[in-house]
Amino acid sequence: MDNPACDGMPSAEGIRPGPEIVFTADFTSTRQWVAGRSWAYPNGGPVNPGDNKLDHLTADPSYSRSGVFRATRRADGLWNTGLLTTEGSEEAFTVRARDVLEARVRLPREVGAWPAIWTWRDGGQEIDVFEYHPDNPDLLELTNHVRGGNLYYSDPAVRPGAWIDLRVEFGSRSVVWWVNGSRVFADRRGVGRAWQAYLIVNLSVCAGRYHPAPAPQVKELSYEVQNLVVRRPAALVEGRSDEPEAMAGGDGPP
Repeated sequence: MDNPACDGMPSAEGIRPGPEIVFTADFTSTRQWVAGRSWAYPNGGPVNPGDNKLDHLTADPSYSRSGVFRATRRADGLWNTGLLTTEGSEEAFTVRARDVLEARVRLPREVGAWPAIWTWRDGGQEIDVFEYHPDNPDLLELTNHVRGGNLYYSDPAVRPGAWIDLRVEFGSRSVVWWVNGSRVFADRRGVGRAWQAYLIVNLSVCAGRYHPAPAPQVKELSYEVQNLVVRRPAALVEGRSDEPEAMAGGDGPP
């Protein structure tokens, strides 16, 4: 939010604390993250063919714990894939309305790779920070599944193997996405004031219905995630809110 222009030094009571970092991803941490299991998959996994995925989730740390999310071809036609979620972990961190997530990712090069950072809780509450398919090389998919909102964002800076910076504000009235420092989409739908959800970071493999499956000669896929943090307005960290309606716990109007 822009500060109003003023002359001289602002008074102490006019200074509003900025957002605080409440989560810094340490993918090696078993307190923060559970590997190879998610209730976003039927029965917690390991497979999800109904979503056009060849995934066979694995807890093997080499598939996710370094921040490089990998997939390798199996003899049965599925792929061992890396997934981490905060759901079910000791810390059980949830993103909340008005939080801001920031991350830097290196996009995969191989057709058939399906990387994503997203949220999930109790059968829904899904916000896609991003999804990507290299067969659409310059396109990011940015989606609010909670209240309905979507943008296919196209930019030459988005390409296989590129590093991109992502920022998403989970606003109660509008979810807002930034890519490489530019604000690219405000859905004007939001998530509601009471929204919260777990984080998921993973690499899926396309089964071919909507995007091509990997070519037969391809044996491994990967993408990388760095510097994933979540910021929260200081008032919420301290258990307060600037919006009186939020204290009642209702969503209010969109």
